[in-house]
Amino acid sequence: MPSGPVTRLGAALRLDAQRGALVPWVPVCLGIGIGCYFALPAEPTRGVWILLAAAICLAIPALAAGMWRWPLAVALVLVATGFGLAGVRTHQVAGPVIDWRYYGAVEGRVIEVDRSASDMPRITLDEVVLERVAAFETPRRVRISLHGAQDWLEPRPGQRIMVTGHLSQPQGPVEPGGFDFQRMAWYESLGAVGYARTPALLMAPDDGTRPIGRIRMAISRYVVAVLPGEAGAFAAAITTGDRSAMSTGTLEALRASNLAHLLAISGLHMGLLTGAAFAALRFGLVLVPGLALRRPVKKYAALGALAAGAFYLALSGGNVATQRAFIMAAVMLLAVCLDRRAVTLRAVAVSATIVLLLRPEAVTEPGFQMSFAATTALVAVFRALRNRTPARQSRWVAPVVGVLMSSAIAGAATAPYGAAHFNQVSHYGLLANMLAVPVMGAIVMPAALLAACLAPLGLAWLGLWIMKPAVVWIMIVAHWVADLPHAVSHVPAAPAPFLPIFTLGMLVVVLWQGRGRWTGVGIAAVAGGMWLAADRPDILIAPSGGLVGVLQADGRALSKPRGDGFAARVWLENDGDTPDQELAASRHVVEDGNARFTLGGLDLVQVMGRGSSERAQQFCRQVDIVVTTMDVERDGGSCLLLNAPLLRKTGAVSVRLAEDRADLISARIVSGRRPWNTGADWPEPLPQLRIDRRMTRAEETGQ
Repeated sequence: MPSGPVTRLGAALRLDAQRGALVPWVPVCLGIGIGCYFALPAEPTRGVWILLAAAICLAIPALAAGMWRWPLAVALVLVATGFGLAGVRTHQVAGPVIDWRYYGAVEGRVIEVDRSASDMPRITLDEVVLERVAAFETPRRVRISLHGAQDWLEPRPGQRIMVTGHLSQPQGPVEPGGFDFQRMAWYESLGAVGYARTPALLMAPDDGTRPIGRIRMAISRYVVAVLPGEAGAFAAAITTGDRSAMSTGTLEALRASNLAHLLAISGLHMGLLTGAAFAALRFGLVLVPGLALRRPVKKYAALGALAAGAFYLALSGGNVATQRAFIMAAVMLLAVCLDRRAVTLRAVAVSATIVLLLRPEAVTEPGFQMSFAATTALVAVFRALRNRTPARQSRWVAPVVGVLMSSAIAGAATAPYGAAHFNQVSHYGLLANMLAVPVMGAIVMPAALLAACLAPLGLAWLGLWIMKPAVVWIMIVAHWVADLPHAVSHVPAAPAPFLPIFTLGMLVVVLWQGRGRWTGVGIAAVAGGMWLAADRPDILIAPSGGLVGVLQADGRALSKPRGDGFAARVWLENDGDTPDQELAASRHVVEDGNARFTLGGLDLVQVMGRGSSERAQQFCRQVDIVVTTMDVERDGGSCLLLNAPLLRKTGAVSVRLAEDRADLISARIVSGRRPWNTGADWPEPLPQLRIDRRMTRAEETGQ
């Protein structure tokens, strides 16, 4: 027999062996299609969408006629569907985005209250009215940080507020290829962000349209009143999602000890709450004489736990992470009602599919990646160990071993994603989780459920009183672990292809049947090699032009110790350095308002302060690149002038030095021409600079 038919037959037999385990690949294929959409350098044309829709419509009858027997064809249809879902979602959430700096009255209804990165109260408004701005140009939502004295007003959801604010367009990445806040804001319908330094005015009290928001804030205030201090702030955060009472020090300790996930109302909280509700309801129903023998009390308990999860979803504000967690819990509880095994890879796949159908952009978010990585790893490992558990095991030892194993597995599964997204590795995170998570599951969440049940009787304080020692213990663990020597280390940013390739490799290991699964280890190893081989840009220039960072032997030197703090922190974290702007600024001396750097034969000057226009024109005759925050035109000289108008078009700029040239890359070109970043004029690619190392001068080689 010819080798060709033999090869095809062997491939067909190997694929046929997967038929019983293909359902978990559905969200994987959808995710690949969604990822392809977000990786495009430009939005697909109308013709592409028409062809894609036609292909999917033609595939539906083919699937009904038996095409489902061809897994590769089904996979292609799912990839195309994921691509289309992402495009539909992008245009579904489209709304006005301001592309100018606005200063004036901002009026709107409060829909969310939280705290900014600078620890200031922050409000999100809808039904927005901007002074002298037409309704069709007004964003659907704006987010404003409240600086200055605001003690007299406590913003609450439902209130109508007016404030004099500074608004601007959501910023793009602070370095090419970095985190794109513009894209995230687009999917949250945020058309403007800013701050206010004057007191906010209450235009109208709670309009009654957001009763859940009122209940949330009332519960949060009650919890903080019953449990004053950090214990109450933590309890309020895990019950209502309100972190406004949390101190910066406690938040930093939780992050350093890898316990910050306890604050995010996500899979852990929803699983613990619904699990406690299920166990309590089932135990209570069994105690009713004759009921357990005549009625399916297990299904009744599952429905009750589902109702408890839905109430918790509404109470916590219904953010994206909580929605995702509720969907996962709901799928597993409904499986119990349908007499199916609740905790399986198929249940996880169904949950992931529902999330991607509702919010395709979630595939790019750390929360989605980490929660499903942890859940998938836990289900896969415990499934593999199910038939290998020793026959004799103490009933007291088994739960302890299970909790310790769960913490270790979930920590190992999420560690690569946490390191890739946040550039931070907590060395004692496993220890902290082993000490804190069991207490969270055994005491804190059951006590929270008890408090909710006793609230109608006015006895909620009893559940909070039971919760307090456990919460204090978690705080002690967080601060102790965070203060251990070398508790945290920083790692350089991972290249963009790392997470998709690594994830695909791990999914092959978990989902593929047979020995072929171990090829996934090689795929993941290739991704790890890409991370190890990745390098950082030699020079970074902030979108404002107010900060320059040059990579040196002892770390990145920054041009100033204060200002553009967000860009400085992100750059240093992506370098794997300590995010200390003052320390990084001490690596370079600024003279007469000018920061001058020479690296690899390239001369760069950042001109700051008064008289910067004249000095910028003067330096343009002496150096290769001049950076300024002013609207300065080049008057002679051959330098590349990165002034305010150009940087508004290009966004952040990176410079990578090669043997005889310097490659300049703008963030806007890397992000692509997409709906969320096309408000301003599209920039031309930046020129490549030819370096003459002997003369330490650069020659422009053309646009």
